[in-house]
Amino acid sequence: MKKSFSIKRIAKASLPALLLLTQLASMAQERPKVFGKPVNGINPKNGLIRCVSAEYDAYQRETNIKGESRDEFENWMRKKVAETKLQRNANSTTEIITIPVVVHVIHNGDNVGSNENIATAQILSQITVLNQDFRKMAGTPGFNTEEAGADIEIEFCLAQVDPAGNATTGIDRINLNRASWTSMDQINEELKPQTIWDPEQYFNIWVCNLGGQAQNILGYAQFPNTNATPGLGTQNGGPDTDGVVIGYRYFGSSALYPQGVYTAPYNRGRTATHEVGHALGLVHIWGDGGSQRDQIIDCNATDFCDDTPFAGWDNYECDGVTDTCPDSPGLDMTNNYMDYTDDVCMNTFTQDQKLRIITVMNNAPRRASLKTSTVCQPLAASKDFGLLNAISIYPNPAQAVLNLNVENGELPDGYTIYNSLGQTIAAAKITGSASLSINTSGYSSGIYFIKVDKGQESKTLKFIKD
Repeated sequence: MKKSFSIKRIAKASLPALLLLTQLASMAQERPKVFGKPVNGINPKNGLIRCVSAEYDAYQRETNIKGESRDEFENWMRKKVAETKLQRNANSTTEIITIPVVVHVIHNGDNVGSNENIATAQILSQITVLNQDFRKMAGTPGFNTEEAGADIEIEFCLAQVDPAGNATTGIDRINLNRASWTSMDQINEELKPQTIWDPEQYFNIWVCNLGGQAQNILGYAQFPNTNATPGLGTQNGGPDTDGVVIGYRYFGSSALYPQGVYTAPYNRGRTATHEVGHALGLVHIWGDGGSQRDQIIDCNATDFCDDTPFAGWDNYECDGVTDTCPDSPGLDMTNNYMDYTDDVCMNTFTQDQKLRIITVMNNAPRRASLKTSTVCQPLAASKDFGLLNAISIYPNPAQAVLNLNVENGELPDGYTIYNSLGQTIAAAKITGSASLSINTSGYSSGIYFIKVDKGQESKTLKFIKD
């Protein structure tokens, strides 16, 4: 399963097979273009385009003469990955990185919960999926049993303070009076610059209605840059466009919020997981060499990760037995988040993918600064916040009873308990001290969250049921 970056590997085929592939490629209709580039990956079942991040990256690098090349970026990454590996081997402590998110919901005046102005619960379901997937959370669709499967140790939170210093939900609803965004130029030149929050402190996600040339696209992301050379990195893919764009029908999970607006089979939140993976430095698992649509298998391309088997093209079927590069060890990892399979198939990031992500989070402009951003910490101006800040829970792990400990004696208003899928397990008002002891004897073993409310403030704590 190991990949060598110094030895080229190319899929072998007989002459008749090669002739057949050539004929199929010549018979294929002209591919649609985005950012002036022919689209590489189109789902043969439904015509939808899973991702155009590679096309966007190529466009940015070609149109910015001051920007670094892809090879320059990967040379920088190779050195930084080696440094990261040494640092992690020398440091036995685990660091959980929290990334503050702002979701810009771009609409055309529709009521909240209608069309592209998606419901708050649909947005919250997406944040839940990101946390399940990037934490390889047991008991959720984000868990896997792959030998190389990794807990990325990154969590996502909706920002609680906006750029002006005011309280926010982390959901930024903006009416730009446009029914749909029909070209990528409109998005890059109008939508993003008008709405972006400081990318040094916020990870920006835009949810909108993609139409016209973009109507079949699910999403795309801006890749990170290096800071290796003064004047480079910040020019190629600059700060006014940095983030992820996703069509509103592909944002959130129908398993967590069935009332949302979705298009199957991309209705479980994995478009965002895939695109955030790109924004944090991951390449498509087949290395963007081959193309299933054009029937071209390329087993030479790499995703720069040794523990993902070589794949000859983009996969759309998650059968677990596909082997597009039989001369290389391992089957195609069709359950990897960086392939093109259906949402329900995906559940894996690998250890080497994790190493790339951590390297980017430690070194790349507008990624490293997110680690020290404080915008997920609520404003501490109210008395209610002070009360909640003093609340703790015990015992943790819990068995038959979970207790809320209130230090100053003033009771909160109530609580809601969620399981790791984001489903409500219990909710109650707190009417006296007896309400602070919660019976958990009937809960299944696993991870839960309790949200405690007081006035307009709330605090969420995680606990484990043994």
